[in-house]
Amino acid sequence: MSVEKVLGEGASQAERQLEYALSRVPAWQGRAIRYRPMYGGFSNSNWRVSLAGEGGSFFVKLPGPGTERFIDRGASLEASRRAFQLGIGPRPFDYLREEGIEIYDFVDNSRACVTKDFHAADVRARTIGLYRTFNDAAPLGLTKTVFDMIEEHLEQLAELAVGLPAGFPSIFSEYQEARAAVLAAGMDLVPCYNDPAPANFLRTDDGRIVIVDFEYASNNDRCYDLSTWCTEMFFDEMLHDQAIEAYFGRVYTDIKSRMYVYRMLGDLKWSLWSMIQTAISDIDFDFHKFGAWKQIRLRATLNDPRWRRSLASL
Repeated sequence: MSVEKVLGEGASQAERQLEYALSRVPAWQGRAIRYRPMYGGFSNSNWRVSLAGEGGSFFVKLPGPGTERFIDRGASLEASRRAFQLGIGPRPFDYLREEGIEIYDFVDNSRACVTKDFHAADVRARTIGLYRTFNDAAPLGLTKTVFDMIEEHLEQLAELAVGLPAGFPSIFSEYQEARAAVLAAGMDLVPCYNDPAPANFLRTDDGRIVIVDFEYASNNDRCYDLSTWCTEMFFDEMLHDQAIEAYFGRVYTDIKSRMYVYRMLGDLKWSLWSMIQTAISDIDFDFHKFGAWKQIRLRATLNDPRWRRSLASL
C-alpha cells in the first residue's frame, strides 16, 4: 500500500502539483489533509484524499498532459452529475472545475472489476441495467459520435506527425464504408458512457456496481455503448446475444449487425487514441501494446465473414 502524506510532505512533481491544487479548495481551507496515490489510471494522476473530521474520503483526478486533446472537462462534470443523480456513479464536486481537476466521493468498500466479473450473469445484468438507465436519460450537452472521435484522432495524429500503421488505407476504406452504412441507417443518439475499461466499474462489498470516470461521455449511438462494453469484456457470441436480449428484450438481427460493426469502429477509435498517448503521455503504461492489440482485433473483425453480412443488413 502506498504511503499517506500530509500537505507539505510532497517530494515529487506530481505530489507538489496535487498539494498546490488541494490548498486552493475553498471548502477545505484550514483543515488537515492527507493523501496517497491511486495507481492504474491510463491518462491522469489519481489520488485518495482524506480530511480531518470527514467520515469518508475523496477521489481527486489531476488531468494528464495532452488529455485536453480529447477530453472536455466541463462535459465530463455534466455527465458525472447526471450519473450521480441517476444512482449510477459517485457524487462529483466542482471545487476546481475551471482547471479541469475532478473531485468525487471515494467509493469505499469496493474493488475495481476485471473482465471475469461480467461473465457472471447477475453482475452482467446489473451493469446492463446501469447502461440502459444512463442511455435513457435526457441528452447531454456534448454530442460526439464514434465517427467524430475517429476523425478527430486522425487530425491529431497528423498534427503530431505520427505515422499510421501498415495497411491503414485498407482499414480506412472499410471505415468509410461503415460510416456511410450507419449514417444511412440512422443513429440512435443518447447519453453514452463510451469508456468501457473493466476498472471503471467498481463492485462494492454489498454487491452494487458503480461506474466511475465519465471523461469520454457524450451523446452517441446506444448500440456503440453496449457493443464496446461487450467487446471489452471478451464476450463470445452467446454472451453478446444475452447482452442484447437483456438490453432490448430480444435479439434483433439489425441490432446484432450494428453492434458487430461498432465492434470494429470501437477498436479503431481506441487504437488511434493509443497512438496519440504513445506520442504525448508520460503515464507508466504500455500504450503501444494496448493499441496493437486493438489493431489485431479490428483486423480480425474485418476478415470475418460476419463483417460484410453485418454491413449489408444495417
